[in-house]
Amino acid sequence: MKNKKIRVIISVTNDIATDNRILKVAKSLHKSGFEITITGRKLKYSPEIKLPYKIKRFRLFFNKGALFYAEYNVRLFFYLIFHKSDIFLSNDLDTLLANFLAAKLKRKKLVYDSHEFFTEVPELIDRPKVQKIWKKNEKIALPRVSASYTVCQSIADYYKNLYGVKMQVIRNIPYCKADECKDTKAGNIIYQGALNKGRGLESIIEAMQYIENHLLVIAGTGDIENKLIQLVKRLNLQRKVVFLGRVLPEKLSEYTQLAVLGLSIEENLGLNYYYALPNKIFDYINNCVPVLCSPFPEMSNVIKKYKVGWLLKSRKPKEIAKQINEILSNKEEYNEKLHNTKKARKELCWQNEEKKLLNIFYTLTS
Repeated sequence: MKNKKIRVIISVTNDIATDNRILKVAKSLHKSGFEITITGRKLKYSPEIKLPYKIKRFRLFFNKGALFYAEYNVRLFFYLIFHKSDIFLSNDLDTLLANFLAAKLKRKKLVYDSHEFFTEVPELIDRPKVQKIWKKNEKIALPRVSASYTVCQSIADYYKNLYGVKMQVIRNIPYCKADECKDTKAGNIIYQGALNKGRGLESIIEAMQYIENHLLVIAGTGDIENKLIQLVKRLNLQRKVVFLGRVLPEKLSEYTQLAVLGLSIEENLGLNYYYALPNKIFDYINNCVPVLCSPFPEMSNVIKKYKVGWLLKSRKPKEIAKQINEILSNKEEYNEKLHNTKKARKELCWQNEEKKLLNIFYTLTS
């Protein structure tokens, strides 16, 4: 790399604190000699964070809906215009417009990281007019970025067919832990991630009526959190379901490694979930926790290749409970899957993914 440090401004719409992918990307670039700034937003509940590079978090007047996206992109655009940078890294479609306009105006390189199939998220499926606006923004900007990458091959293939864009694949995988997995488990079943529509959370909570001697631990927050809490109360499952709320990455690992089973049972509410390869699957594997996940293409590939879990057979609560009870009672098969996670975690680690990431940025600066 040249003696002069290459300056990269990374932008997201969240508050950065629990965005594992952003933190991994920033860390990889920083330790490789890039000068990093991350821009996000500051919310009432946002914790203070200390990182070895610059952070800018905007305090906004609006924090949801169209006015939020408009305000954030305007604020971000002017920040990018008036701060020195060599490369802009836009994360997801909700930051792309500001980055695209600023990159064109300043003649800078623009890299796009698609964390998900943004235009196919459940929140947009039933809002065709809003979805059309996002698709138009995507159609204008995505084919014109300097480089792009996404989280799985299915999404990369879709964009190749749609826009002729060749996106790299950089999976959202955690750093491989140096320490061995703990053999002592608390018997918990864990779900970690956003509490949003289409995550299968209502079904698994209802299934806990038929699962004994195990606790469902839910780590995360989201739009349907209050609805889920009320469901637990209505079913009188307070002793079987625990909500941890928002958990910082370093603490989350402590909870995850105590679990006997990790859940990723998204519903087929559009291509975003159908093609999903959630980072929580890799977090479970990295903590030596076998996985129960949806029988969708990308998740199925991981389960079948590494033999680290099971595919969900039914979404009916009683059937989910039956499958989980069978999984946890068949000790021989369970121990085989557990052993396989210990092998798979050595391959499924960020140390391998970051090589592809750095190659993208080295190519742009060579």
